[in-house]
Order: sequence, then structure tokens, then C-alpha cells
Amino acid sequence: MGFSPSSPVTGGAQTGLTSPTYTIVSATAPDTNGKQFAVTALGGTQTGVTAHSVARPFTTTAWIPKTFKVLGTPNPATGVIPNVPNNEYKIITRKGVLPLVDQPNKVAHVTTTIAVPAGADATDPEDIRAMLSLHFGILSAESADIGDMVIDGLL
Repeated sequence: MGFSPSSPVTGGAQTGLTSPTYTIVSATAPDTNGKQFAVTALGGTQTGVTAHSVARPFTTTAWIPKTFKVLGTPNPATGVIPNVPNNEYKIITRKGVLPLVDQPNKVAHVTTTIAVPAGADATDPEDIRAMLSLHFGILSAESADIGDMVIDGLL
């Protein structure tokens, strides 16, 4: 199934945004191991927010490893695998923003990196899912507070 958000996406609560929604369409990802979507329309009240354009991108991209890592051979004497590599997945959302009036646009971004030790996907999927559930649950529950923190610099 993979990463396939349905449109429109309901945004998390944020100070100053009322019932934000984002209409997304599939877009070309920067590389073959990514899937990208661009925001083509906004819903709710989002005064001053712009949809995707070349000058002010508004995209979200999910990445999987180009090559999946596997577990090595255990040490014959100890039975321990000395190095357990991670498979890294990323979700990146980019938004063109204006740092100052009459200045060029810059791209702000938020990145979530998910590092899973090789083999854990097969032997401990429930704990990986619990980790993700907590992570995204906190991000969702704290969406407005995180937004305020990024704007006012208070933790």
C-alpha cells in the first residue's frame, strides 16, 4: 500500500488557521525512491497562505531506502551481531516562505526520519508501530503548540 495520502488532507490545529485542508496531487519526486505530492488548493481559513508554485513550493515527499540493509552474520563465539544497520525512511514537507518583504522566497521544511534496525520489521513490528503511533499522535495532539513554539521560540 505504501505512502498514498488521500485528498484533501485535513491539517492539524494551528493558531490562526481555521479548519485547514489541503488538496494534493501526485507530483514528480526528486528521486526514484520517493513519492511526492503538491498542494494545489487550500481550504478553511488560511489567510496569506499560498498553494504550490515554482517560486513557493508546497510539497510533501516520502522516501524509502534505495537499498534495504539486512543483518550480518552473528559472531560464532558470542552469537552477537556486532553491527546492526538501520533502514531509514523520511517524510519531508517543504513550503516556500517570505523571510522579509521585498526579499527572495526561501524554503522552510520539516523532516521526520524513521530509523528501523534491520530485522526489527520482521521480528518486532508491533513495537515499531507503537513507536510511530506515539510519535504521530504527539505531533497531531501538539500541532498548535509546536506551531506556536516555532513562531515565538518558547518551549
